[in-house]
Amino acid sequence: MKTLFGKIFNRFLVWNLVAMAIVVILLCVGTKYALDIYTHHGEGIVVPELKGMTFEKAYRLLEENKLTIVVSDSGYNKKLPADCILAQTPNHGQKVKEGHVVYVTVNSPSSPTFAIPDIVDNSSVREAEARLMAMGFQLTPTQLVDGEKDWVYGILCRGRRVSNGDRIPIDYPLTLMVGKGTIDDSEDIEYIDPSYPDGIGEVDEFEEVKEPPIAQ
Repeated sequence: MKTLFGKIFNRFLVWNLVAMAIVVILLCVGTKYALDIYTHHGEGIVVPELKGMTFEKAYRLLEENKLTIVVSDSGYNKKLPADCILAQTPNHGQKVKEGHVVYVTVNSPSSPTFAIPDIVDNSSVREAEARLMAMGFQLTPTQLVDGEKDWVYGILCRGRRVSNGDRIPIDYPLTLMVGKGTIDDSEDIEYIDPSYPDGIGEVDEFEEVKEPPIAQ
């Protein structure tokens, strides 16, 4: 039995197994390092700060850093010049590979316009205010008009009356025309019996009312 095990597990076989294990380990390590070198693992280009730059300047800067710029959206900030960068993805300071795309939001030269929703003569003042403010509109104090209390009868924009569906710049303030209630229930109303001159229109309750004769 010892002779059999000695033949199977001799030094030559053991050294072959050890050599094969070393080769496998070296292949794994070598493959890992080769992939890291091929993919530039641990290396990257730091994304620069683009916010506030004009698109042209940002384009040149990213081109120098071997990166690509793409406009993904537009916004509006009246305090900033048109065509400047408002936001970017990925943010500055992050490391990316060469040729990576940086998506930017560019400032629009004019404020965006939105259609007035169907609120005129169709909603209360609370509903109208909630819908318009959710869209981003700014509202001035309401203007009271004759009509049902707290009911929206119109919308004013810069002194001009606008209707449902009209497109208005988002930075234009709006004024709701709201009904003040045509009759105030708190006021007492005095009723006066009608008077008829010379008895015209008066009928004695005991007087028989004759019907006119029927024409023959």
